[in-house]
Amino acid sequence: MILTMKNISRIYNGVTILDNAELTIENTDRIGLVGVNGCGKSTLLRIITGEEEYESQPEPDIPQFSVRRDASIGYLAQNTGLERSSTVYEEMKSVFSRLYKIWDEMKELEHRIAQSGDEGAQAEYAAKTAEFESKDGYLIDVKIRKVLTGMGFPPEMYDRVISTLSGGEKTRLAISRLLLEEPDLLILDEPTNHLDADTVIWLEDYLSEYKGALLIVSHDRYFLDRLCTSICDIEQKHLRRWKGNYTNYLKLREEDDERRMKLYLAQQEEIAKLKDFVDRNLVRASTSALAKSRRKKLETMDIIEKPVLHHKTADISFTYEVEPPEEVLTVKNCTLTAGERILAEDVGFTVRRGDRIGITGPNGAGKSTLIKMIQGIYPCGNGQIFWNKNVKISYFDQENAQLHPERTLIDEIHMRYRTMTDEKIRKLLGSVRLTGENVFKQVGVVSGGERAKLCFALMMLEHGNVLILDEPTNHLDIETREILEEALAESTATIIFVSHDRYLLNRLSTRILEIDNGVSLHNMGYDEYIARKTAQKAEAEKAEKAEKEAPDKRSAHRSKQQRSEDAKRKARIKELEAMIHSLDTTIARLEAEMADPDVAGDYLRLNDKCTEYEQAKAESAALADEWLMLLDEE
Repeated sequence: MILTMKNISRIYNGVTILDNAELTIENTDRIGLVGVNGCGKSTLLRIITGEEEYESQPEPDIPQFSVRRDASIGYLAQNTGLERSSTVYEEMKSVFSRLYKIWDEMKELEHRIAQSGDEGAQAEYAAKTAEFESKDGYLIDVKIRKVLTGMGFPPEMYDRVISTLSGGEKTRLAISRLLLEEPDLLILDEPTNHLDADTVIWLEDYLSEYKGALLIVSHDRYFLDRLCTSICDIEQKHLRRWKGNYTNYLKLREEDDERRMKLYLAQQEEIAKLKDFVDRNLVRASTSALAKSRRKKLETMDIIEKPVLHHKTADISFTYEVEPPEEVLTVKNCTLTAGERILAEDVGFTVRRGDRIGITGPNGAGKSTLIKMIQGIYPCGNGQIFWNKNVKISYFDQENAQLHPERTLIDEIHMRYRTMTDEKIRKLLGSVRLTGENVFKQVGVVSGGERAKLCFALMMLEHGNVLILDEPTNHLDIETREILEEALAESTATIIFVSHDRYLLNRLSTRILEIDNGVSLHNMGYDEYIARKTAQKAEAEKAEKAEKEAPDKRSAHRSKQQRSEDAKRKARIKELEAMIHSLDTTIARLEAEMADPDVAGDYLRLNDKCTEYEQAKAESAALADEWLMLLDEE
């Protein structure tokens, strides 16, 4: 057990966010935490990590909260990244500072043993060696490179100073550091927000093998299905836990909603009968006692709260008044650039009326740059971008740069549409689930999801027949994502959108525009696009393997001396492999012997073992270098 909590509540300004939450996290749990925006997910995470206090409560609801004494907790808050003056690789190495210190101490002890034969130093050296090896000290660089590569940091970025990275890169680096730290409980709040599809898939694979417990807040339904073995939801201030992944949770929740509604209706029926009996019989002498008994039953009855089966649904719809022509957009010979860096040349494609083009590609490829380029926000080089007549663009910018942070939500609309009454504006905001006092909050203080909903409200007023969206679902809860998907699917507008949301890409795309060292447009949906890419990758790997395994057709024309040299090289490779294997066995044996207390307490024996161990390691390294060199010559 890592953590247990019971009767944990949190109140903000008199409003209860969490009510007597209960949760236990075991060593290998895989928990997904879901709920609508503002329900208390981040609050719960901050309580778990000690960043926020919970309420003190009297009997019988005294809060209980305990974390295993030696348990480590790693937490990545939403949209946070590293801010450092160190380089990428230096920051990752700092995770292993304890192991590097042990390594330095081992070298110092080796020197002391060689100089004086200090028996105490011998025992200390054996202990530190055992600790260093048990924590994979010799694999530090391998671990760092594996994680950095998977998280999208190639070797040429290792020397980049962290403060010069983009916000998304800093977040990915923060995730990388947490993965290397390997805490007993890894808490990730929306980890996929700044990841491209390939990186998300890599992270899924990595976390599926993670040795500790996971607690993940995510709106990525694929991600939750792939990783989670239980789901916790927060609804109406209550925390509930369900077995299985997200898809199974939806099924169980629906069944539970039906069960609770039946219990509620049955109790309401019983209450109505009891009240009716009391009203009719309380004043009659012959039945008064029985009526009082039933009235007492009513007073002591544990009333079932009416279940909230469905949240208030949004009413998002994207309509337009003017039909655009058949060919909406033509792009020819454009150069996609980021500053002075060229991302893609000779960019050209055509968008037809009714197209739903999903734009994909790795982070930094230029997806957001492309949709800004076709709108004239960024330059296109010497190329041409032609929008046909009767085209009206409505643009969702993931940075929400068009919003004024000091205005309230209601004023943001009123300043653009001055003839709209407050009543109509509030009705519009209510249709995107912005209600109550929230409409009087400043844009700069509301959540990213609430700013996104405000942008959707503005888009509904614009009535664009071409919708351009840059990561529209990034900050939305799952329920709002599904509502937005439905609205976009029902719209007849032409849609061009950037997204890493695999559900949205599957649901919406009729064509896929891929940006990856060039721009290519595929006339197919996302599922078919992924299947074709996977097949092409497998075919390429198969061809590469076949090429390596196929006999060299030129061998018949080579000289007898060349064939003889090839045979000698292959024989030497086999000989080296056998020698390296033998040395690995010797090294393992020596490591075990040096860890033996009897050897550790005998300076002469330990010194001999250390010398033999270092010689074996050096010889193995030299043979490995020769082996690699011969392989490269093949």
